[in-house]
Amino acid sequence: MNLSQITATALVTELSEGRVSASEVMRATLDRIAAVNGDLNAIVGLRDEGDLMAEAAELDKGAKRGPLHGVPIAVKDLVNVAGVVSTQGSPLFRDHIPRKDDMIAARMRAAGAILIGKTNTPEFGLGSHTFNPVYGATRNPYDSSRTCGGSSGGAAVALASGMVTLADGSDMMGSLRNPAAWNNVYGFRPSWGRVPSEPVGDAFQHQLSTLGPMARCPEDLGLLLDVISERDARQPYSVKPEPVGPVQARDLTGVRIGWLGDWGGAYPFEDGITDLCRDAVSVLAGLGAQVDEVVPDFEAERLWESWTVLRSWSIAASLAPLTEHRSMLKDTAQWELDRGLALTALQVHRASEMRSEWFRHALGMFNTYDALILPSAQVWPFEIETPYPTEIAGAKMDTYHRWMEVVLPVSLIGLPCLSVPAGFGPEGVPMGMQIFGPRGKDAKLLSIGAAYHAATEWPQKRPAS
Repeated sequence: MNLSQITATALVTELSEGRVSASEVMRATLDRIAAVNGDLNAIVGLRDEGDLMAEAAELDKGAKRGPLHGVPIAVKDLVNVAGVVSTQGSPLFRDHIPRKDDMIAARMRAAGAILIGKTNTPEFGLGSHTFNPVYGATRNPYDSSRTCGGSSGGAAVALASGMVTLADGSDMMGSLRNPAAWNNVYGFRPSWGRVPSEPVGDAFQHQLSTLGPMARCPEDLGLLLDVISERDARQPYSVKPEPVGPVQARDLTGVRIGWLGDWGGAYPFEDGITDLCRDAVSVLAGLGAQVDEVVPDFEAERLWESWTVLRSWSIAASLAPLTEHRSMLKDTAQWELDRGLALTALQVHRASEMRSEWFRHALGMFNTYDALILPSAQVWPFEIETPYPTEIAGAKMDTYHRWMEVVLPVSLIGLPCLSVPAGFGPEGVPMGMQIFGPRGKDAKLLSIGAAYHAATEWPQKRPAS
């Protein structure tokens, strides 16, 4: 079985109709991992081969357990999986083996998936470049000298290289979108509250990050999204979502799209990115959508000010229990911790006020447009030895994450957003763009993405070079 080509939806059909067994799929999965993972380092903490083959054989003996029956999935290494080393990319948790699954892992397991191991991530998921002191760096399958992005970098590479057909990820500051763009796959950040987080600690205040699916087509995104989406009464903002699947391409005639470009010059980009994404937007116009170029009249700097306060506050809250081990945290984690601990309550309140203003302003834009579009990243995949870009097109970056500022309009207010492949740059590395809409319109965005995918099929293509 060619896992590098088959969709998860097609694989599920093959399994359910008995044309292939879970054991055969597992054998093909392990063979593919053995062939390519040594160079890419996307899958880590891989379980014992004998145990995995035995689990697949047990599934073959019984009744269908759920919509992912027999599908191998490697879980992002920020998620606890029972019996599997779960490190968060930190030496503090190098030997941590949880006794129970986190909610998203439990839901995938209950749906019949076989959890084979982990996908690599930056330490504590900080930064859009997947490297850590436990497992090292994950390499881009289109150019192994470059980064794959992050923090769901291992997941994106595992998909792009055909080691898995589905992957989970998480997204605070583009962690589902940036690696999807740089690996020529799809990443979907759901409406905030659709996929609940773990019911531990504070459940009211930190509304920035969410879990979500990655895949090689929008139909597969819908398959996994419906598995991991379910209301949890222990989470006050958790919603009862309508199913999105099966995802089908919609007629785009009359769909109104706003192309935001570089936000009126506020966001610097490396050469070729906005041109490539503008060409990708023209595909939607060719399918019947009405596309307008829009210059937002909300200051990007206000989004940045609000974001950096709320992000540092949230990260400091999660890292505070590790303060006595701060010397073992990477420098960017220490920076976020110190900055968050120094914030006053009024600073956090003012940042939330700015976020609220942007939410109301965005609602006004969605009165005119069904979806808005931005590039998924401001730079091409950079050299793997570079921790993070310090300038873009001559503009100096004042933090370790300023180069990903283009994702903030979505992240700050919890909008659903689909990162779609946009093609390849002159050096043969991929890029993508964000298609986002109002909260609750997840199914609509995926149907727009399905129409785009049918017209482009970028994940099935390779650069001409």
